[in-house]
Amino acid sequence: MRYLLDTHAFLWCCEGSDKLSKTAKQIITDDDAQKYISMASLWEFSIKYSMGNLQFEGGLYRLCEIIEQSGFIVLPITQSCLICVIELPFLHRDPFDRMLIATAKAEGMTILTADENIHKYDVPSMW
Repeated sequence: MRYLLDTHAFLWCCEGSDKLSKTAKQIITDDDAQKYISMASLWEFSIKYSMGNLQFEGGLYRLCEIIEQSGFIVLPITQSCLICVIELPFLHRDPFDRMLIATAKAEGMTILTADENIHKYDVPSMW
């Protein structure tokens, strides 16, 4: 199965945080599961980190190293994702989360997220 990690889920994974659910931990450690990170999450991280709203030792450079070492696949923002964003109802106003929802829909993925607003959309999600 293919899983798209929400930004917070990926950061919690990188930090070894207890905030990850048992289900999320099982999926992330499953060698057979395909795990993806959206370029939108890296963009969101970069903005929040540069503004000082997010702490992460090593910054974006360290985050990219973790992605490379862990086998996560980075997804680009594609035209089909942008079209999906236009079609989404405004249940959630966060532009980064909307892009993650659209990416999951366009790519046929399940989102790993603790965000209850994302669970309101017609897209597979788990936590």
